[in-house]
Amino acid sequence: MRLKGTGRDSFYGDFLYEQIVPQDHFLRHLREVVPWQRYTYRLIKYYRGKGERGRPPVDPAMVLKMLLLSYLYDLSERAVEEYCNLNLAAKFFIGVSVDAQVPDHSTLSVFKKRILENGHLAAYQRMLDAMISDARDAGITFGTLQLIDSTHSIADVNVAKDQKRQHDGDMPRDPDARWGCKGTYYVTDEQGGRHKRKKYFYGDKTHSSLNAQAQMITSLITTGGNRHDGRFLRDLIAHDLQQGLPVGVCAADRGYDDTANHFWLQQQGIGNAIHLNGYRTNKKDKNRDVWVELKRQPWYREALKLRYQIERKFGEAKKYHGLGRCRYVGGKRYAVQAYLTALALNMKQLVRGLTGVSLRGPMLIST
Repeated sequence: MRLKGTGRDSFYGDFLYEQIVPQDHFLRHLREVVPWQRYTYRLIKYYRGKGERGRPPVDPAMVLKMLLLSYLYDLSERAVEEYCNLNLAAKFFIGVSVDAQVPDHSTLSVFKKRILENGHLAAYQRMLDAMISDARDAGITFGTLQLIDSTHSIADVNVAKDQKRQHDGDMPRDPDARWGCKGTYYVTDEQGGRHKRKKYFYGDKTHSSLNAQAQMITSLITTGGNRHDGRFLRDLIAHDLQQGLPVGVCAADRGYDDTANHFWLQQQGIGNAIHLNGYRTNKKDKNRDVWVELKRQPWYREALKLRYQIERKFGEAKKYHGLGRCRYVGGKRYAVQAYLTALALNMKQLVRGLTGVSLRGPMLIST
């Protein structure tokens, strides 16, 4: 395999990095705990010449590292190019010499497009699967409890302008974004009465499965904002099982309280810790007994107590990694954002779990 040179064997080499980049720096640990060379071999197959014919390409693992930095630090692709050129720890992590320029932001765009066109979204799913496999190989323990939930991202669309554009006969800016409902809130009228209202958003959803012990996202599916959460529990858990994860109990909120989900979990021999709606236990006939008995189980109550962890993970993704708003337009490109965000979150957890070192924010740069 032929790849473009990085300058790491130059006069500067690793000497300055060893003097300047702290031994406990997050990016130094991330460089060491992830087997990046495997990603080179996993990704090079999506290149036309596969690293054997034509001009030597930039190492795809290097480009992936830059993309992950943009998600770890919530930087645009233009900003992450500047950040990597100015920050020695970032250059060290990427794998170029001190005096070399990192790949420009257009290379990141071409990389995403190449992977999406040649490998489709399955290529990003395989990267997420590989990260879970690498974490297990490194010694991260995955427990038996999987937490299921979804989070929404606001479309990169000015809704008022978009509606006017469509009224004039133009296509919507984001043809895959949809109106969805995510929760409720209360308003108080002038007479002091309280009224429930639904929270609506225009955008997309990420449906995820999180391993409670490892604190890593193991499966995800993206959809428009209008899709019902309960539809995706079976697909998420089925993918967890395909990876060989020791799924013993599945916990989810009331949005997943669907008879088909209960029946499927029973068929799979998986403990059912879906938060039950009141109508199941408030029945006046004997059909309520099975649900009342389920709620009495200690493992059911303990699993639901831990469900906050996936909500916390989504909060982290939105507050620090930009998942609150779509970076791009189109459902497939939003899926790329969701997968790269999940990879960034998992890498943070991998480093924290193996070394105890947490991510710190980037230095300020001009943008």
